[in-house]
Order: sequence, then structure tokens, then C-alpha cells
Amino acid sequence: MSKVQIHSPSPDFALEDFRGRAVQLSDFFSKKNVVLVFNRGFS
Repeated sequence: MSKVQIHSPSPDFALEDFRGRAVQLSDFFSKKNVVLVFNRGFS
């Protein structure tokens, strides 16, 4: 997978919410602000 450049649109992807339903990033386009956080992990 290639790196995402700063100030460029995020690629569309889907993840499960806490209820197990699929949520796609594009579902929020022009509706809400989205903050993506990538944790390196906890030890």
C-alpha cells in the first residue's frame, strides 16, 4: 500500500463499528468531520 500524502483525500475503507455493522468512510463525505487516529500499539 502506498503512503497517503499530507493534505490529500483519504482512500475509502470500511470498518466495523461497536455493534458489528460495517461503516464506510465515504458514508460521511460532506456530512461530518472525521478524525483518523493510528496508534502504534500499547505494551
